Amino acid sequence: MAKFNIISQFLKDISFESPNVPELFFRKDGGQAKLEINIDIQIKGAENNLFMVDLIMKVHSKLEQEDKSMFLIETTYSGLVQMEEEKDEEVKRRTLLIEVPTLLFPSVRALITRLTGESGFAPFNMQMVDFAQLYEQRYAK
Repeated sequence: MAKFNIISQFLKDISFESPNVPELFFRKDGGQAKLEINIDIQIKGAENNLFMVDLIMKVHSKLEQEDKSMFLIETTYSGLVQMEEEKDEEVKRRTLLIEVPTLLFPSVRALITRLTGESGFAPFNMQMVDFAQLYEQRYAK
């Protein structure tokens, strides 16, 4: 792992949609919900070993039988990272795609929990994400 410091982290973009409310709240059967979670990480490099790491998440909950959307959250949470000089590109990439998102994730997780709770749905508390496993899946190809 390369040595780095997160200079700042911030919410860059967020969208919350719940197109089938309030009728979903009046249903008696409730229905079985299915959840889709997509995670992407984008890195933008700059001068002086500064990097912008964007943790992009999409959380979509819908009723399985009717394919009706309950809620859709799309968010980009970013970290401005200062990294010490690192010659090994693999070490640099692993740091930016594993270590930094691991530190950014708890803020995104808390945001999603609060958004779902404030929207009238049960608060959705995401499982922790293993960014090392995601990295291995992505770069094993």
